[in-house]
Amino acid sequence: MQKSFVVGIAGSSGSGKTLLLQKLKSLFNEDQITVISQDDYYIPANTKTQEENRLYNFDLPTAIDRDMFYKDIQKLLQGETVLKTEYTFNNPKIKPKTFTIKPAPVLVVEGLFIFHYQEVKELIDYSVFIDAEESVALKRRIERDFIERGYSEEDVLYKWINHVIPAFKKYLLPFKNSCDMVIDNSSNKIAIINNASTLISQKIHQNVAL
Repeated sequence: MQKSFVVGIAGSSGSGKTLLLQKLKSLFNEDQITVISQDDYYIPANTKTQEENRLYNFDLPTAIDRDMFYKDIQKLLQGETVLKTEYTFNNPKIKPKTFTIKPAPVLVVEGLFIFHYQEVKELIDYSVFIDAEESVALKRRIERDFIERGYSEEDVLYKWINHVIPAFKKYLLPFKNSCDMVIDNSSNKIAIINNASTLISQKIHQNVAL
């Protein structure tokens, strides 16, 4: 098996990473591309009370099982399949799913700290930074966290001010100018995501025989 071409996608919370990933995956056959997400490697915090969970900082590199994240990326690069249990951010309304990540010629690694983790960064062949104006990103975050994670607007604002923005500025923003592609997704125009996905796809095809 040829070495996978590794695309690293990182961005601020509410920047549109999920939409970008969905669009990018739609441009390939299922056996051509696979995605591994840092969000599935949070160290469990499900023993905490609701108030403790509200104060818990998910936006620190130490909140992630960094070693396991790296080991699973290595497994995929070596042609091995990875089994993962979905992390539900302690939302009691969601039953965690077990899913399979299969190796593929194109491996997309996504998450807030993928450039900060030096051992992960060194594996990335093409780096993508997706960003959005803070007010736009916050609005998206409020909507997402209410629907998907059951957080109130007050909880989201607390985390945004005290956790999300400080972590973004410290652990991700410094890498913006060194990325191969930077996307400004502030306008909510789907054409921005479509165009970026096409450009990333073209880059992949230049480097991978699919």
